[in-house]
Formats: sequence, C-alpha cells, structure tokens
Amino acid sequence: MKVTDIKTFVVDCFRTNWVFVKVYTDEGIEGVGEGTLEYKEKALVGAVEHIKDYLIGKDPRQIEKHYHDIYRDAYWRGGAVLMSALSAVEMALWDILGKSLGVPVYQLLGGKVNEDCRIYVNGWFSGAREPEEFGEKARETVKRGVTAMKWDPFGKSYLQISNRDLDKAIRCIAAVREAVGDGVDLLIEAHGRFDVPTGIKIAQEIAPFKPMFLEEPVPPNNLEALAAVREKSPVAISAGERLYTRFDYNELFRRRACDYIQPDVSHAGGIMELKKIAAIAEANYIPFAPHNPSGPVANAATLQLAACCPNFCILEIMYSDVEYRKYITNENLLYENGYIRIGDRPGLGIELNEEECLKHPYVEHNLRHYTGALTDIRPAKTEFYF
Repeated sequence: MKVTDIKTFVVDCFRTNWVFVKVYTDEGIEGVGEGTLEYKEKALVGAVEHIKDYLIGKDPRQIEKHYHDIYRDAYWRGGAVLMSALSAVEMALWDILGKSLGVPVYQLLGGKVNEDCRIYVNGWFSGAREPEEFGEKARETVKRGVTAMKWDPFGKSYLQISNRDLDKAIRCIAAVREAVGDGVDLLIEAHGRFDVPTGIKIAQEIAPFKPMFLEEPVPPNNLEALAAVREKSPVAISAGERLYTRFDYNELFRRRACDYIQPDVSHAGGIMELKKIAAIAEANYIPFAPHNPSGPVANAATLQLAACCPNFCILEIMYSDVEYRKYITNENLLYENGYIRIGDRPGLGIELNEEECLKHPYVEHNLRHYTGALTDIRPAKTEFYF
C-alpha cells in the first residue's frame, strides 16, 4: 500500500475553521485526520504540503517511522503549526491502518478498558453575560443529563483581575452551582492568562464551590509559574492543551506542575503521542482529561484514546455546534446521562464528506479571548450533535 495524495479541507464553523486532512492510497483506502488550529489555518495547510512531499509513495502503515522521520529529522521541529499538521496526518494514518485490518484504532492500541466516555460540556453558556443568565443556561443544560460543565467566568481580565471583576466571576460560579446542585462537576477555565499571584488568588476564591479543577491559570510557556500556582492552590490544577509531545510533558511531570493533563490529539502529536503521554501520566498517578473543543474527526480520534487509556478521566466536548456539522461527516455519537458510548467501526469510525466541506469555505475569524466576545462562542443557529 502506498500514499498517493494528501488533501486539506478548511471548513468554516463560526468560531474558527475546522482543518481536516485526507490521505489517499493506491488500494482505495482513505484516512481522515484533523488539525484545527484557530487563526493559523493557512500556515497549517502549508505545513501539510511539506508533509505530503515526504509521504507520497510511502507505506502509510509505518506510522511510528513516519512520525519520527517528520518530527525528529526536521531541523526546525515542534511548534503549533508543524505539530498540528503532523497530528492530523498521523491520525489519518491510524485510520488507514484500522480500516485495512477491519478493526477500530483502539484495538490496535491494546483494546478497550472503557466502554463509555464521561464528558464535560463547553459552550453551553453561549450568550450569557450576567451571573443570573449563566445560572439559567446551566439549569437548562443539566436537563440533558449533563454531569460536568466548563466555562470561563473571568470576562476581559488579563494578567490581573480587579476585585469588582473577581466578585462578578464568583457570583457567576455561585449562580451555576446553585442552579445545578452539588451533583454536577464544575470546571473553571482561565485560558492561560493570569500572573502567578492572581492565579493563586482565583484558586483560593473559587475553592468553596468545589470545582473539579481550575484550567490553565497562567500562560503555558512557564511551567515553574504553573507549579507555583499549584503549590498554593486549594483546588486541582489542569493544563497542557498548548504543550506538544511527550518531551514537553516530561517537564510538566518533573515539576509536578498540575493535577490533570489535557493534551490535544490535534496538536500534541496525534494518537500514539497522546497514548505515550497518558502512559507517563499514569505512572505519575495523574488523570488524563483530553482537550477536545474542535471538530468531529478530532473527537473521533480522542474517543479511541478514551477507550484504551486506563487513566482516562473525562473528555471535553462542545455542547452544540453549527447546524451543518451533521453533514460534514457521518458522526454518530451515542450519548446518555453524561457519557458517550465508544463505537466499534473500523479505523477512527468516521468518514469525511468532501462535497459538504466545500460548501463552507474558509472564513477569517477573530474571536479572541479577553474581549468579552467569547461568550458568543456558539452561532445563533446551533444544534445538538450528541
């Protein structure tokens, strides 16, 4: 079997653009991957073209070799763009391997240890601005059986937060906790934007509401700063969505800088790299809670890992999405009471509809954090997809 072509599909999805990759072979087996990278889609497409130059004519089933040749032998390695391109292509190669053998990818990684995948929802709060509105949105959300929910209550604050804005954030968390009761886990997002003393202060202020974790309290490029927050935090700290490969994570583990890890299959190196990261975390008794706010292919790949990683804890998923998501792939999520059943289709268990992708071409977006616009994270016309 040989690779004959690689194509990228950039698909507008309101907040950003999904970036899908499709790898074609001379035996007619096709694999799909995803490397969605907000506001860097054009650079990502270019990086995939470089990987294409390497892969054409090679056996797609030699995944470990190709990964190392592309990553290790490149003089300029790492970074968000290259790693997202490599991640997308790598998961497409796993899709091809699974399809060629007629088995799901998790079967190639040791088989299932989990039949179901617990989820927490993001984006459920879209449009809410005042604490009471967040509470009402939360009350509606749990009617769908949701058992865990995440959001960023910190508005436009950056590096520091005023007492006024912190008080509003605390009132927001209190409103949500009152709306959903003690039986629902709350996960508080900080988007990596505070300094160390502010991160510590926030952690101390939110502790009475018993959150599962505080996510990315400080920027991702200083693990000592993250460790400093964790050392003084009364709540668990999660991090890792902007770390790449097990080598970055090795430093995170060495510093004991967080309590939950959140690698993203679309950015950290793909399926095997996340499997390795999760294994190192397991040896450190750290739960694996993958970052997963992107599209249907990344979701399918992450579910394969949820199936086969013993220390898998919980998976992020968007509460709803653009109304045409259901046409982009044949995604079929079996959801019940806060869990998604892990399927058994060959490969990643998902196919890309190329014609539908072309109906929603690239659109430039600039929905940045810290502007207040992030509360409108979902479009006006949105649908549940699980």
